[in-house]
Formats: sequence, C-alpha cells, structure tokens
Amino acid sequence: MGIPSADWLVRPIGPVDEAEVSAVLAERFGVTGTVHDLGSQQDRNYRVRTETGDYVLKIANPAADPAALRAQCAAVERLADASGLRLPRAHAGVDGEVVQWLSAGGVELVCQLLDYVPGEPIMDSRYLAPPVVARLGELAGRVVAGLADFAGVEQERPQLWDLRNALTVVETLAPHLPDQERAARVLRASRAAHTLLEPFVDRLPVQVIHGDVTDNNVVCEPASDGRRMPVGVIDFGDLGLGWTVAELAVTCASVLHHHGAGPASVLPAVHAFHAVRPLANEEVDALWPLVVLRTSVMVVSGQYDTLLDPGNSYASVALDREWAMFEAAVSVPAEVVTAQLRHALGRPSARLLPVAEHALLPGLPDDVASLDLSVSSEELHTGRWLAPDAETVLARATLTAGHTAVRTRHGEFRLTRTTVDDSVPAATCALGVELHLTGPAEIRAPWAGTVTRHGDTGVTLHTGGLDLLLDGVAAEVQPGPVVSGRRLGTVAAHEGVRVLGIQLFRSCATGGRPPRFAPPELAAGWLEVCPDPTRLFLALDAPDASSSAPDDAPLSARDAQQAITEAELLERREHSFATVQEHYFETPPQIERGWRHHLVDTRGRGYLDMLNNVTILGHGHPGLGEAVHRQWRRLNTNSRFHYASVVELSERITGLLPAELDTVFLVNSGSEAVDLALRLAWAATGRQDVVAVEEAYHGWTYASDAVSTSIADNPNALASRPPWVHTVAAPNSYRGRHRGPQARRYAPEAAARIRELADQGRPLAAFVCEPYYGNAGGMALPDGYLRQVYEATRDVGGLCVADEVQVGYGRLGSHFWGFEQQGVVPDIVTVAKAMGNGHPLGAVITRRDIADAYRTQGYFFSSAGGSPVSSVVGLTVLDALRDEDLQTNAREIGAHLKGRLLELAERHALIGAVHGSGLYLGVEFVRDRESLEPATEETAAICDRLRELGVIVQPTSDRQCVLKIKPPLCLTRRSADVFADALDDVLTHGW
Repeated sequence: MGIPSADWLVRPIGPVDEAEVSAVLAERFGVTGTVHDLGSQQDRNYRVRTETGDYVLKIANPAADPAALRAQCAAVERLADASGLRLPRAHAGVDGEVVQWLSAGGVELVCQLLDYVPGEPIMDSRYLAPPVVARLGELAGRVVAGLADFAGVEQERPQLWDLRNALTVVETLAPHLPDQERAARVLRASRAAHTLLEPFVDRLPVQVIHGDVTDNNVVCEPASDGRRMPVGVIDFGDLGLGWTVAELAVTCASVLHHHGAGPASVLPAVHAFHAVRPLANEEVDALWPLVVLRTSVMVVSGQYDTLLDPGNSYASVALDREWAMFEAAVSVPAEVVTAQLRHALGRPSARLLPVAEHALLPGLPDDVASLDLSVSSEELHTGRWLAPDAETVLARATLTAGHTAVRTRHGEFRLTRTTVDDSVPAATCALGVELHLTGPAEIRAPWAGTVTRHGDTGVTLHTGGLDLLLDGVAAEVQPGPVVSGRRLGTVAAHEGVRVLGIQLFRSCATGGRPPRFAPPELAAGWLEVCPDPTRLFLALDAPDASSSAPDDAPLSARDAQQAITEAELLERREHSFATVQEHYFETPPQIERGWRHHLVDTRGRGYLDMLNNVTILGHGHPGLGEAVHRQWRRLNTNSRFHYASVVELSERITGLLPAELDTVFLVNSGSEAVDLALRLAWAATGRQDVVAVEEAYHGWTYASDAVSTSIADNPNALASRPPWVHTVAAPNSYRGRHRGPQARRYAPEAAARIRELADQGRPLAAFVCEPYYGNAGGMALPDGYLRQVYEATRDVGGLCVADEVQVGYGRLGSHFWGFEQQGVVPDIVTVAKAMGNGHPLGAVITRRDIADAYRTQGYFFSSAGGSPVSSVVGLTVLDALRDEDLQTNAREIGAHLKGRLLELAERHALIGAVHGSGLYLGVEFVRDRESLEPATEETAAICDRLRELGVIVQPTSDRQCVLKIKPPLCLTRRSADVFADALDDVLTHGW
C-alpha cells in the first residue's frame, strides 16, 4: 500500500539510543543525569533527572524548523510573564542557544532542554468534572489571550494540526488507511463539517496559538476534593498560526473521550474560555464543526503514524481514544450543538419559517384540547406516568370526555418519558406534537415542496432545507413535487385510534431524521433545529403562522425559558428565604414530583432518592393522599376537641411500645418532641442537668438545640451549650477514642461521668441519646451501652430519653424501635419524621406518672399536634407500614445493599467502613485507612457526581465524610443495585 506524501506529512522519529541522549545532554547543555523515554506521536521526549532538578529533552522531528523552535521558546517566555501558568521554559546550551543539534542514525536532529513541569496529566479516560473542564477552557483562553499580539512565528508550509488544513489532511490520508469503513465515515463527517464552516472561514480571527491545549498537554495538581485541576501547559510543538477559536475546539475535543462525556460536557470549557477571551458569533458557529474536524484529523493521522511506525506504542495506544472523541463529536448533528452553544452563551438564533399558505388539517375543529404531560401535570398522579401507554390512556380519556381532537405540546419536558433507575438522563423534551382524533381528517401540504415516503404511514415534505415529517398518514400522494394545498392523504386509523405525529426539522449537513425527543442537556439545541409545528394546524394567540415571523419563541425556546425559570426561582429563594436554610447542591435541580423512592425535576430527569428519611412510605403515597383529602374535607381543628382519630392514633402508638410507655403527647416535629421530653424530665425530677452524647443532633428549639452537640450543624455547639448540659464521648467504635472491641469502654466511662456529676451535686434530670448512632452515619452503639448508661442514670434519679426521630418506625429492619436493639426500655421516647411521612407530626411517649408531672408547669397544648388531619396521617402511615410490610423490606433490601457496599469497600480504598442496619446505612470515606483522615471534600464531590448519575445522597457526620443512606422503606432490590452500581462507577472512574 502506498504512503501519501505532502508537505505537512512527516515521519515519526524512531527511538534514540539513551547513551546518545546522555552524551548530547553533557556536551550541549552541560547536564548529567538519568534519562527516561516519555514517548511522543512524532517527536521524542526524554525526562532527565539530575541532582539539581528535572528537565525534558525534546528531540524534534527532522522536519522541524529551528526558527519555529525558537519561536516556541519565545512564546513560553511571553506567557510566563503574563499568564501565571506553569510552563516549560527553555534552557540555553553551553553556547547560549536554546536550540541545539545532535546526530542520530546518520540524521541531524534539533533538540531543546526544557523545564520539567511538575504535575499529573489527565489524559486517562476517567471522568472529568465540570470544574475541571472549565479549568481546561480557562487555560486555553489565557493562552490565546497571552499570545494575541505575538508575532514571532512565520509558517512557510502548511501544518498538519492547523485546522485550516483539516479537510485536506483527511482527504489525503483517509484513502490509505487500513480500516476503510471508519475512513469513509470520517471523510463524510469532515466534508459535512467543512460545509458548515465555509461561510465563516474569512471572518474568523487568526493569531499564534498553542494548538494543543488538551488533557494530554496540561499538568494538574490534586485539589482538596481529589480532583486533578490543571495548573500548567506543556508541549508547544504545535505552536503556529491558526484560527483563535481552533484553540478552544482542540480543548473541547480532548474532553470527549473521557468517561460519560458527550457534546454537552464541553459547555463549562466554552463558558470559561469566553469569560477570558469573548467569542464572536461566527466563532461560536464555527466551534463544533472545528471539533468534528479536529477529531477527524486525529483519527486519520493516528492511523497514519501507526502505519509508518508500527512499533510506536504511544501512537497505537491512542487510536481507541481518538476514535472515541470522533464518535462523541458526531453523535449529535453539529447544527444542534451549535444552537446549544448559542443558547448557553445567551445568543439564541431568530430564524424564519416559510409562509404556510394552507392549513395542514383544514377540517380540524377549533376546540382542540391540550394534554398536559409535564412534571406538574395534575392528570398524571399516583405513578400513572410510569405506565408505557400513559400518553395514549390520557389522550383517550380526554377524547371520551367530549373533545374531538387532542394535541400534545411542543418543547414540553414530558413526565411520561421520564425513566427511573437509570443513570443516563431520558430524552424527555418533545421535538414534535401528536394529534389524537376521533374521526377522519384530511391532510394538505401547507406549502409547495417534494414528497417522499417512509414506512407504511410516513410522509415527508421537503421544502428548501426544512422538512415536515408526518407519521400516521393514509397517504394518497405519490413521491415527487407537490403544490401548496395538495391533498396528501388522511390521518390513518389503527385499531380504532387516529394519531398523527407532526414534526418540523431544519435539515442538517449530516442528513438523517431527528429524534422525537431530546435529552434535557441538549434540548435547546434540538428545539432550534426542530421548531414548533403547532401553528400549521391550530391558530394560537401569538404571531400568525401565515406571516413571515420568527419561530414561536415561547414554545420553540421552551428549554431556554425553563432554564431562566429555574435560575430565577433560585435567586428568588435566596432573596426571600433565609439563606441559613440551605439547599442541597450548589446548582440544585428543581424537584417538583416524587413517587415512591424517586424524585423528578422540571426537565423530567428522574432521581433515585437515597436520602429522604422523612418520607418513610415513599413519595406520592396514594393511600395517604386520599386519607388527607378526605379528612380535610370533613374537619381539621385542634386536639382540645373530642374526636376519634386522636384517640386511635395514641392507642396505636402505645400498642407498639412496652406496656409501661402508655401515655402520648402529639406535637409537630422532632425538635418539639425532644424539647418536650426534656421539659417532662425537668418537671418529673425537679432538676435540669442533662447528659448528651457528643456529635449528636436533636433539634433546633432552645432545649433540643442545647443538647445537640454536632459541630456539623452548629460549629459552636460544644462551646456555646448552657451549663446544665454535660456531654459524654461519642461511642464511635470506628474512629472514636475506643475502637473495635475496645468500644466496650464507652459505657462504663459514660456511667462513671453520670455518677460523678451526682457526686458533685448535679444529679441528672435526663440522659438523652439516639439508640442507634445517627449523626455518625447509622452506626450501632456498642453492645450493652444503653443498659449500663440507663442503669447509672436511674441510680441517680434521672430519666432515660430515647430519641427515635430518625431510627424508629422499622428503619433498622431487625427492630421497630432502636432501643430494642439494645435490650432496654426508656422512660421517654420521641418520634417524628417517619411518623408523618413528611407531614409535620411528632410524638412523645412516656409513663403516666411522668406525663402527669408536667401539670406542675401548667398545661401543654400544640395547635396542630394531634389535629384530625395529623392524626389521620399518623394512622395511615402505621397502616401502610403494616400492610406493605415495609420493616421486612428494610431488613431484606438493607441487607442486600449493605452486602453490595461491603463488596465495594474491598475494591475501593476510599471506603473506610460501611455502617448501619436495614435502610439506616452510612458509607464512610477516608483518605487513609490507617490514619482515618476524613475524605470530606471528596465526599461532597462524590455526592455531586452521583446526582449527575441520577442518585440523590448527601454527607453526614461531624466530619461530613459519610454518605447518609436513609431512603424510603419501599426501596427495591433493583434500585439498591442502581445505587451501588452508580457508587462503583464514581469510585472507579472518578468524580
């Protein structure tokens, strides 16, 4: 097979003997040290270690121009003075020149000695987080800004990596490559991209650029969260004249081979580049075609290099990576990505539709109903949206209600397209509409064009770069030209149903048909390419479809409007809602729907809820919703009135507890429950001193906050507690003062502290503790802990308070109450959260004598505690827990999930321990399993990445290094596996 020849094609250098390398180092640069080959695609790079520092000896390709190498050194010096980046500055040889010569294999080669720039690369395929991608774009922007007026380069011949030559490179090399199927595909993509680029080539700014600011040519330092953040740029071997925006295109292309990357992944880089060096409109339009061309050149040149030098492992290893970049670059039409980029930069296009001279469906009645299939739909309740035929069922119900036609909405993020238990966001944004009809309807061409047929019932009308795609047509027209108003056929009937799919599509250079739905991250781009067809058959209260007006902005730009709405809503929240009431995640999704153990945002993205220990039954529980609805319509008042539900709830709760705990107070929250429990203890004992466990959270009222010792919730918790609060060490058997078998020491130490306080004249009113250590991440107390501590408390006349707000109600699986696991009976039990499944409901359960003692303080009253609605909620939750056997589910699914997590701990060193029981679990991350240094920042970053994969989870513990895993008790085995698989993905591929 012949090898092509061109000025820009060069043969890679073969290996140079390391003895020769050492000799030239000593002779030309006066440097001695050890030499290691770093590999390169066309040049040769050797790392040189000396006693005074490290260098890189770069031996340039024989085609290299010494003047170009000197220009590279000058460019580095320019940037070193202005950019603040780590850069490979050149060292002069013994003769004062930065370019030196050596002879290898009878060939004269030029070389340079450069600073070795310390840091790690990010060329491996691990996931790149948005902040890392943004830093890449920022670096590219800083480089082009620093070189904007640099004039030290003269190019006498075309350069391989200059994207102005990209199509020539591809067309020259593609016919000679071994894999002709791939070569043909690359060639088609390159020509299509070049077609899109041609209108701008004379308007794109040209300057000296680095030409290769990629994941392979940046050096990074680990940030506190473990992410590798770029801090420097190396390898100026491709320095030369080129389009300024090509620098960004090269950077974006390098992102695409990383784990989980796609076209939308480059947006942070584009934003960051634009912030440093603003992009003109034509540069935005040229960017993605240049990305396609860059990846195409990489594919053909990589195969060419391995053809010339089969032993070059550096080039051959890169082939799969280069193909992955190309595949990602062409996975979406360039026109779509360009529209998405314009939207992201606030520059949406205003493009006209052709004039509709005739109605598409002239006999259509005016009373066409609109289906609401969005996340906020009132019709799609109680999980009906998960049914595969949900859209058809709702449409038929609407038709049955008296309408003759029903339409869906263009640009709507459909709840019916949401998927659950899936790490890949579903395509939820409708790029067309469907029209459901009860009777026949004729279809006419709204404008002149050419008709083609697809499938049995598909018709496409082509008109000047715009396609009207119709599905569900009993076609009468033959393929070929048609005039405006020509009858195309009728809406076809299938099993008694008439449904017409209507979609507009601005033809793309790569051809093909558009999808019916777009993923949220590219919805704005797809909506630009697929404008709203509704006005072709229906008059709306916006610009007339018969006029040459811009596309229907409120509909075709629905994605843009949605983004604005989410951002504005967050801004309004921060303006009117106390900021101390924090929200999860820096850029939180707007969650407006929940079902069982899943949440859905306004774009139809489904999330697995592994966090929400409040909704113990799950979100949207139909029985609970119906019970509340019925009671609200009947009565809601306060518990001073006499009605059955408050009695029934009190009896049901006491029936779940030991016989001596026979009296109930109903309140609104866990904070109030703990506060009341302490007040009961004060009244019953006549004392105030309380002992609490360190690193615990009990609430926000005065008393419950006073005994909350978690510094994660209140950094001043230990220093600011009142004098009547005393603490004992957190009985943390994993990282506390006593670990493993030695954790048995916590109980006698706590008991001794309680007796010591009594001896000092401060006998306790109460000891308060979660019976399963929650704030630490779901950790069991040491065996016998509460038995010994309760005994000491009662010996000094105090009462024992079990805070079951998080752990009670069957979450442990093995026990309904946490204190049962310790084999004790408390004097007072507090419960909330799960008790109301999200409704504000809590309770304090105690003995009658303790409850009666509160009379000395006056009377107790809670306006909403124990109201008819609240009581019905509490009863319905208990019914569901029993009828759906959720405690058993917690035990079985929790055991399966914990087993999966323990297996992950065997493979991932970051997992220090897996705590908990049932569906009350915690995964603790540590940087070192010996020192147990908490991986706090890594945990936060992991939570962010898990959210991207569709899992909602948050950190807990004072060190914020534990994943809090407390999902609704309806969690399924499938969803447990989805979570474990997602966590495995993050720990394997990065965060």
